[in-house]
Amino acid sequence: MTRKQFLHIVEIRTKLISMGTVASAALYALLLQGTLPMTKLLLMIVATLCVDMGTTGFNTFFDYYRGTDNALYTKEKEKVLVHEEVSPLSALLVSVGLFGLAGLFGLVLAYLTSWYLIAVGSVCMLVGFFYTAGPFPISRTPFGELFAGGFLGSVLFLITLFVLDVTLSLQALLATIPFFLLIAMILSVNNGCDRIGDEASGRRTLSILLGKRCAPVLVGVEGILAYLASGVLALTGTYPLHLLLFLVPSFFLFIKSYRQMLKLGMHEEHKSRHMGFASRSYVLYCCSFLLSFGFEVLRTSSVLQAF
Repeated sequence: MTRKQFLHIVEIRTKLISMGTVASAALYALLLQGTLPMTKLLLMIVATLCVDMGTTGFNTFFDYYRGTDNALYTKEKEKVLVHEEVSPLSALLVSVGLFGLAGLFGLVLAYLTSWYLIAVGSVCMLVGFFYTAGPFPISRTPFGELFAGGFLGSVLFLITLFVLDVTLSLQALLATIPFFLLIAMILSVNNGCDRIGDEASGRRTLSILLGKRCAPVLVGVEGILAYLASGVLALTGTYPLHLLLFLVPSFFLFIKSYRQMLKLGMHEEHKSRHMGFASRSYVLYCCSFLLSFGFEVLRTSSVLQAF
């Protein structure tokens, strides 16, 4: 297995999603507290990357093992187990190793924060493993969006806050809603493009249940609700009010790309392009979030207050 094949197995480009959540939570914590424990933040970043890459590696292995990824329906060249005959065992071993590293970093974080973190981290890793593993994988049910958005969005955001010494509250939970919705949207795009192949392999995803006409509608609903939720959170004081200005460009880009997706249709041959749109929408949202919160941190700092 080459380095490039390893990066395809763990789908390294998609790690921007989890890193966007962690970065956003870190800046949220900085605004609340005025400081960040950098050692804990670095450990959190590395542990998150290991869990995320390990989860994707397990997904790669089990999707191939179960026949979900196959030469007939899988057109993505990045699926190296299908198109480059990489040993499935190597993907499995890589994933086990990454989870092992995540466990080690998690133990250090638990020592520095709270031993309760071991239980929470273990649940996250189990969900990551059983997303495609076991007799009833989550990915084969209509609940994939719920688990993806819930854990990569809300739970990861809250864990990051906890590790950075923020006292969790209802307001912090509400702050995770746009992240939950946008990550759920990314999975909806993925499942919508894979609908035919997934149905042939026995999956019953939400996109399959909604059908060809309604699956794209779900993507639009999730994306627009994320921006509407952001507006409500800004108007009620959970987010800085000027976030609305930062979100305007990313919202219009989202609408433009979404309309292009509708025009092309959600098919396997367009999946790379559509996944680019979904991932880019999330990254642009996170950039808007970071710019807004960064500006607010500077605005409320003692340096700017002197002027």
